[in-house]
Amino acid sequence: MKGIVEERAVELGEYIVQHKATVRTAAKQFGISKSTVHKDVAQRLKYIDLQLYRKVKQILEVNKAQRHIRGGLATRMKYQKEAASRRLAQKD
Repeated sequence: MKGIVEERAVELGEYIVQHKATVRTAAKQFGISKSTVHKDVAQRLKYIDLQLYRKVKQILEVNKAQRHIRGGLATRMKYQKEAASRRLAQKD
């Protein structure tokens, strides 16, 4: 079991680096929880592949710094869709 966890941590790290992915995106891609992804790349990967860990850490720091922007954009899109739906309903 230990080897499987280590392999998964490396695969997750490589995926995040290649796709500049978020923890959430990686979790969806691999079919595991965000907590598992975070534990694998933030704790386990450090002892398995330090160079890969550092690359992943940089990407995750950028994602963390940008998450409030992405959240705001998602909220904006939501309300724009709702407004468009209301306008269509008023025309009918």
